[in-house]
Amino acid sequence: MEIYIKLFEVLFPVFFVVGIGYYLGKKNPKIDTAFITNFAANVGTPAMIIYALNPKNISFVIFVEYFWYYSIAIFCFIIVGIIFLFLQKTKDIIRELPPFVMPNTGNMGIPICLFAYGSKGLGVAASIGALIILCHFTLGVFLADRKFNIKVILHSPPFYAIIISVFFLYYNLKIPVFIENTTLLLMYATIFLILMSLGIALTRLKIFSLSKAFFSSIARVVIGPIIGYILILYFKLEGFAAGCLLIQCSMPSAILTYLVGSIYSPKKIVDSIASMIVVSTLMSFITIPLVVFFALKYFN
Repeated sequence: MEIYIKLFEVLFPVFFVVGIGYYLGKKNPKIDTAFITNFAANVGTPAMIIYALNPKNISFVIFVEYFWYYSIAIFCFIIVGIIFLFLQKTKDIIRELPPFVMPNTGNMGIPICLFAYGSKGLGVAASIGALIILCHFTLGVFLADRKFNIKVILHSPPFYAIIISVFFLYYNLKIPVFIENTTLLLMYATIFLILMSLGIALTRLKIFSLSKAFFSSIARVVIGPIIGYILILYFKLEGFAAGCLLIQCSMPSAILTYLVGSIYSPKKIVDSIASMIVVSTLMSFITIPLVVFFALKYFN
């Protein structure tokens, strides 16, 4: 019974805030989320990275290990995505890969790991989230635009936050208390805002091909955690860090793949990405509780 209570405590805050966003989006379809997007990209996400990758929460060794483990997971996601898109006879496989490769490790994964495992889970989840952020502005742009653009990552505040955080981790330096307190406050504000914006986005993104989106979403929310579990077994991982890896592998497609696609890809591709984001997110409301239950039961 205790594990069911813990599961409820972990998931209820996340799904409740997403529900608030969905309600607001339905009540006011014209609600402007530009502020949330700009705040999260330029202030909130860098603050979250700096606070989460605090030497108090995670060591440099664990950061590197799970950064590497999830890099392998991303490679597996790419292979699975190519196979699924090939089976669907997709013409532009490259541009439709991002939602398969980059899960929502930031908006949903980090808060779920935080509530499941506390500050220690936050550190591991942020290590994985940092990798996905880098992928969005490098691999994501490359796939969407079919060419690499170094200016995108150089103009990205989260990129510099990662560099600063890794520097502090490597030298095991204590983050000043005033910075720690400030980033803590900004982190919780960001988690609330981006979860709410996820709910709002669900009212706006449309499903253009349900059957294709459903089939693709299986690769994201069903095959994803299977890949995570295989990595755990292969590398003989255990404890809360293994649980975080499993949870982060189970996340639905990231909304940022839609935003990047909107800038660099044709409308037909963007519509397909939007469909997968909506369907995988809705499916994850069923699959995530199962994955988190498994993680809490066997990796604690």
